[in-house]
Amino acid sequence: MSVAERLSTMGIVLPSPTALALYRPAVRAGSLVFVSGQLPLRDGAVLHRGRLGAGVSVEQGREAARAAAVNALGAAHALLGSLEAARVVRAVGYVACAPAFVDQPAVVNGASELLRDVFGEERGIGARLALGVASLPLNAPVELELILEMD
Repeated sequence: MSVAERLSTMGIVLPSPTALALYRPAVRAGSLVFVSGQLPLRDGAVLHRGRLGAGVSVEQGREAARAAAVNALGAAHALLGSLEAARVVRAVGYVACAPAFVDQPAVVNGASELLRDVFGEERGIGARLALGVASLPLNAPVELELILEMD
């Protein structure tokens, strides 16, 4: 099944990218595509504002990570025109959280699972970093950046 077919089956329509400051949502360098940090924006609003462990649940964080991944794929698709030749090399998830919160990997799994489901096991699971931070832009609970490789 193609990436486009998987997205359609999942009911996902990739959004057009939005840059909130002075940067490009995605840039290609040779066979690599670097997707700038994407927030969990849905219909122009941040999904589940706040910090994990301080009002935002792990399940809400996972949903936000998934939304950020959809936005990252939208940025890559807008640059490339197609995601069919893409492979996830690395995903970095930043989780805004309270100091005692330690479930960042569980939150970022929301993005990782989406990428696996879109690209398949071989192409959708790459190296990953999930780390906690004090705050993120627009009081977002999660920010996700991707590095993709194109065949």
